[in-house]
Amino acid sequence: MSTQVIERMAVEIDGAGDALVMVHGLGGTSNVWSPQAVQLAPRFRVIRPDLPGSGRTPAPSSLTIDSIADGIVRTCRVLGVGRAHFVGHSMGTIVCQHIAVQHPALVQSLALFGPLLAPPDAARQGMRARAAKVRAEGMAGVADAILQAATSSDTRSNHPVTAAFVRELLMRQDPEGYARNCEALADAQPADVAQIRCRTLLVTGDEDQVAPPSSVRGLGGMIEGARVVVFNRCGHWTPIERAAECNAELGSFYFGRR
Repeated sequence: MSTQVIERMAVEIDGAGDALVMVHGLGGTSNVWSPQAVQLAPRFRVIRPDLPGSGRTPAPSSLTIDSIADGIVRTCRVLGVGRAHFVGHSMGTIVCQHIAVQHPALVQSLALFGPLLAPPDAARQGMRARAAKVRAEGMAGVADAILQAATSSDTRSNHPVTAAFVRELLMRQDPEGYARNCEALADAQPADVAQIRCRTLLVTGDEDQVAPPSSVRGLGGMIEGARVVVFNRCGHWTPIERAAECNAELGSFYFGRR
């Protein structure tokens, strides 16, 4: 594995073969995908950026969903990637949808975990309030609140290491970078997903309050041929809370096996 700085983003690159780009969500880093990258790197060239304002990548002065998508597309060009599989989580699923609509020749397939088309109005207001809170108070209070609201009761009760990892991801975020990502998500507009024609997998948890099963099934109905999977006892941090199940679904999606 190597780490490169491309388009000002810290990017983990591992493996060889067809390109597979993994886009984390709000409060995440490239490490969200570590359980999946281990499985995928023997068959793919796995590309995992820390998005602007997250992890090791500093925040630009302005940040939008479109600018994040553009940065990922430019990163692909720098790496000589003309076609890739895209995997996204949470806010990263919105980014992937926009890339698929705007650059259909680049996107070979989509696998989206905790997917959402765009935040509802109430959530937009909440994201702006969260941005103000972390600027004033730092990440600790928000990290604890998200851990309670966005992971399943089973994760919190029976998988304490997983819960600790989610909290650590959030605690280590730069407050200003996180705030700007909150504002980018608050302003996110839906992509015209009816235009998407690539193979698409949508995965959520039965306790996911951000991307509830009903909403994900609705999104799946807008994308021709999309497959929807719902994990039991799982919240919004799907790739971490149900890493083995995610790996099994990706194995089936890419290789026809579990």
